[in-house]
Amino acid sequence: MIDRSHTLPVVRQCQLLKLARSTAYYQPRSVSDTALALMRRIDELHLQYPFAGARMLRDLLRQEGHTVGRRQVATLMRRSPAHAFHHLLR
Repeated sequence: MIDRSHTLPVVRQCQLLKLARSTAYYQPRSVSDTALALMRRIDELHLQYPFAGARMLRDLLRQEGHTVGRRQVATLMRRSPAHAFHHLLR
């Protein structure tokens, strides 16, 4: 979409495409190994307790010794591809 080697400046390309300039410079960060391990465990717990929300999952993870907050659990739940399809497993 945006070609940095083009003669048209990036600013103008973004204007023409009606994109924020920050979109052109965005570099996604990779997910850490600890976050991936937490996501796997959240998925396992969510299969056992499909009614569990972020607060309950946080409490379950804390019982296992993980130091994690409710918002971090909610973020990891949103990122998890398996969480989006948990209703299909019922």
